[in-house]
Amino acid sequence: MTSVQKLSRIILICHQAERLAEFYIRAFGFACTEGPPKIDPDFAELIGLAKGQVRITSLHLGNQVIELAEPQPRGCRYPDRVPGWDPSFQHFAIVVSDMAAAYAKLQALHNWTAISTDGPQFLPPSSGGVTAFKFRDSEGHPLEMLAFAPGAAPGHWAIRSGKLFLGIDHSAISVADTGRSIAFYGRLGLTRTASSLNVGREQERLDNLLGAVVEVTALAPPVQAVPHVELLCYRGNFDRRELLTSRNDVAATQLVFEVERQALDAIVALNRDTIISSSTTSENGEFRALLRDPDGHLLCIESRTAPSISQPANP
Repeated sequence: MTSVQKLSRIILICHQAERLAEFYIRAFGFACTEGPPKIDPDFAELIGLAKGQVRITSLHLGNQVIELAEPQPRGCRYPDRVPGWDPSFQHFAIVVSDMAAAYAKLQALHNWTAISTDGPQFLPPSSGGVTAFKFRDSEGHPLEMLAFAPGAAPGHWAIRSGKLFLGIDHSAISVADTGRSIAFYGRLGLTRTASSLNVGREQERLDNLLGAVVEVTALAPPVQAVPHVELLCYRGNFDRRELLTSRNDVAATQLVFEVERQALDAIVALNRDTIISSSTTSENGEFRALLRDPDGHLLCIESRTAPSISQPANP
């Protein structure tokens, strides 16, 4: 089957990459991946800043990578108090070995804000049986800390490293229709690996949302289980309009999927109507295409070789 291979990294748009990197390093033990920040003109073109520039800072935690992209000109800041059902609410989950210690370390720092009320929440087995806490980083990006119950961690997180922060488990996106999103991500080759219906007082406190009822669906690419994508579909009569952030807005997070050359043409053809821009680097021929999913979330597919079929022009 034609498929992306893995979710290779998560790109966070930000206004002050150096300051935000310091937060991730101090709070969670992230480390710089590629030395000093670099200017990436091809990424600037991809997000519609042909006459601007983007400075990229790359960080890793365990085997997972995030990039902090600081564009010039800047876009809008992350909106305040976005509820979990809103499409602009997209977070990634950091796995911790000891929630009490991780929460205490976070509390000792400044420049973050809590989403969850009453601290970390232990969700019942029907909702995953994990302990979780949601909050925002210093620029407003939603985040989650996640701890598995003793003996219940998936194999890839059953690590005896002695480290407090282990890596990134998933990126969760809020969607309006689970079935529609499963069909979209299925065209990229992601398959459903787990699902639950999260409800109860613990979920309400986790989301700071009275009456929260959430369909949670995990979708994974074929090569590696983490990080994967989780769909969050909140049941209720919400005004969930399509997310139409500008690509240089702080809320315009990107999930970057790696594609093997032999699958690239087919994936591009299957998703042609969702591609909003593309670029090919002159140095190594790396091809990148930017897509929007049915709710407006941004995805990037990339390969070392450009596809043979024609692409839409950048808008």
